[in-house]
Amino acid sequence: MKNVLIFIGILIVAAFIGFSWYVGGVNHVVALDESVKSGWAQVENQLQRRNDLIPNLVATVKGFAKQEMGIFTEVTRLRSQWGQAKTIDEKIDNAGAMSGALSRLLLVAENYPALKSDQNFLTLQSQLEGTENRIAVERMRYNEGVQAFNTYIRTFFGSFFAGQKGLTQPAVYFKADEKSKEVPQVSF
Repeated sequence: MKNVLIFIGILIVAAFIGFSWYVGGVNHVVALDESVKSGWAQVENQLQRRNDLIPNLVATVKGFAKQEMGIFTEVTRLRSQWGQAKTIDEKIDNAGAMSGALSRLLLVAENYPALKSDQNFLTLQSQLEGTENRIAVERMRYNEGVQAFNTYIRTFFGSFFAGQKGLTQPAVYFKADEKSKEVPQVSF
């Protein structure tokens, strides 16, 4: 009888340990998934902040650089595309294109001495530069969350737990598109 009680006790402890391990694994994959979603939300917040600053920056530069209509048209088009983007991939592509367009816009501004000394422009440029830095930080944090999630769902036990919650698709990394890696060229 004593051996049966010991055996039952061992089974209860083993079941408790197994259940705790299962719950911990499922909770971990959920936490990683939420970290990725939260990271992306922060990226979107900063991209939206940039989009909110753009009309003011464009209006300020436009007053000085009337002949540079092409870049203004492109920035305006990309800004409206941001609002229409539905998927993370579309938003990532748009953000990369916008980064390149803003670089060209700021290069245009460099060629207008009066603009470079205008306080409104300097404030907007500083705000935009700060926002670009925030975007870079949030992209990095998002990609770190994606890496942790993707790594976990590819491990032996992680894939089991991810399958339990239907989280088997790897998250998408935020990568700069090829156009935004090019050095902007401005010619008059």
